[in-house]
Amino acid sequence: MDYVLLGKSNLLVSRTALGAMALENIADDESATKMIEQAYEAGINFFDTARMSEESERRLGSALHGSIRKDIYVATKTKSLTAQAIAKDVELSLAALKTNYIDLYQLDISTCLPKQGIDDKVFDLLQKLKTNGVIHHLGICTENFELARELINSEDPWETLQYPFNMLCPEEVQELVFDCKERNLGFIAMQPLCGGVIQDIPLALGFFCQFDYAVPVWGAHSIEELTQILYFAENPPNIDCKFLEEIEKARNFFN
Repeated sequence: MDYVLLGKSNLLVSRTALGAMALENIADDESATKMIEQAYEAGINFFDTARMSEESERRLGSALHGSIRKDIYVATKTKSLTAQAIAKDVELSLAALKTNYIDLYQLDISTCLPKQGIDDKVFDLLQKLKTNGVIHHLGICTENFELARELINSEDPWETLQYPFNMLCPEEVQELVFDCKERNLGFIAMQPLCGGVIQDIPLALGFFCQFDYAVPVWGAHSIEELTQILYFAENPPNIDCKFLEEIEKARNFFN
C-alpha cells in the first residue's frame, strides 16, 4: 500500500481510502465489519464518512474502535451551517464512531465558504474543538468549483479539500489538484467511479497513478468490489499510450 502526506495536515494516509458512506447499503453489520477489516488488513488507514449517513458512522465505529483506533485516520463531515448545529453534529459523530477525537473534520458546503473573523461563531467553535483535541484537522468538502477555487486561494487555516475527481472530469478539475499541491492543501477525490458511471475499476484506478497527490475515496458496495479495488491498488495497470487511449475513449463516450 502506498501512503502520502495529506497536505499541511501531515496525516500519512493510504492513497487508497475507503469511503464508508457505502456501508449503509451493506446487508448487515457483520458483512460491513468484514469489509472494514479487509480494508484495514490490506493497509488502508484512512476512512471517510459523514454525519448524514449515521448508519455508516455507527458501523465504522463498531469495527474500528479499540486498540486499532490509534493506527487509523477517521474523517467525517457535516452539512450544518451554524456553530450550534455543528457542535451537536460533532457530539453525535463522536458517539457513533466510538471515539473521543476526529482526525479530519470537514464542512460539507455548497454556497458560502466560512471565513475567519466573521461573526457567525463557526470558526470560533472549530478552533476551540481543535485546541481541546476533539478535532485534529479541518477541511472543506464541496461540489462547487468556484468555492473550491476560493478555498485554494484562502488564507484561512483549512487543511484539505474534498472534491469530485475522476477520469471523466474536465482538465480544469485536474488543475485543482495541481494547485492544491502547490498550496500544500490535501486533496481528497470523491466519486472516483463517478457515482457508478465508471465500471472499469482498473482503468479508473490507473488514472490516479498520474496524480500521486490525490487521495481517492472508494465507496465499495461489496466484498468483491473492495477486493478488486485492493488488487489493482497493489497491481496498477501500465500507464502507456494504449492505456491513455482507453481513458480518452471513455471520456469521449460519456462526455
